[in-house]
Amino acid sequence: DGETTVLAGAPVTRRSARFHAVIAEIDTLNAGDPRQEISGDTGRPLETVYSERMTACLSQVYPDASEELSIAARAQHICRWQIPRSNYPAGRDGYNSWRAACREHHAALTTAIMHRHGYAEARIAHVAKIIKKEELKRDRESQALENIAAAVFAQHYLGAFIEDHKDYDEEKLVGIVRKTLRKMDAVGHAAIVAMQLPPHVKRVIDISLK
Repeated sequence: DGETTVLAGAPVTRRSARFHAVIAEIDTLNAGDPRQEISGDTGRPLETVYSERMTACLSQVYPDASEELSIAARAQHICRWQIPRSNYPAGRDGYNSWRAACREHHAALTTAIMHRHGYAEARIAHVAKIIKKEELKRDRESQALENIAAAVFAQHYLGAFIEDHKDYDEEKLVGIVRKTLRKMDAVGHAAIVAMQLPPHVKRVIDISLK
């Protein structure tokens, strides 16, 4: 049976009871993140904040998102701190290996949660496929998750990335951002263009989209 409720981050309507149970378990796990995002005098677990931002962005860009896509968005970084970047070599190859390990970790955790709450195998497999962003440009929901992840990065994290890399010139920053934007489609690009962003962030994005 569906019901109307509100998830932290965005309104969600007509979702099954098992959906809410899955989201609650994802949130419980993410609340264990020892890293904190500080705002004023308070801190919250990094992955809790990130997952809520993913849900909020999804509701804005894809208001009719399926349960599968909604679960994948909430679980995009589930327990990411358990796979430290420092465990992998420096450089592009090490980074790519780390990202692949993260995707497998997130998919495996989410698969186990969905099994516990009675989802059918086909739906579970589809969520894992979305989380691993398989068949980008061909699978609509994998592409949607890529769009949302990039939009959340642009809105909430790109400014800090620019500040942390003041040694990068504009050409290098644009090259990095352009690689992310290439993975998006027109829907994702439109979502980023519509955002209210700080001028220095908007400039990098505008140049990268050309």
